Amino acid sequence: MPYNENLAGRVREQLSDEQGITEKGMFGGLAFQLEGNMAVGVSGDELTVRVSPEKADDALAEPHARPFGSKGRPMKGWIVVAEEGVEGEKELAGWVARGVEHARSLPPKG
Repeated sequence: MPYNENLAGRVREQLSDEQGITEKGMFGGLAFQLEGNMAVGVSGDELTVRVSPEKADDALAEPHARPFGSKGRPMKGWIVVAEEGVEGEKELAGWVARGVEHARSLPPKG
């Protein structure tokens, strides 16, 4: 399924002041990486957010959030937020900030 161009554009706008952001095709969608580490991505109409494993349970407690993974094997620290959870700019900004915070905590990748 192609990714939602409108949502990708909104994410781009949220990240416009961040240095070191690149875009890369990933998981059939579009990933936004900070210094080579995934921060957030868009797949279909949903947002994928990478958070620290220690903060994953708090993120999953948010409305419209679920674990990312296939075949019943969720990936710890990877969250999918349904379209309804990022309809407003404030909600989207909060999720993007979580992803950036985690990516910034990791060593840059070559």
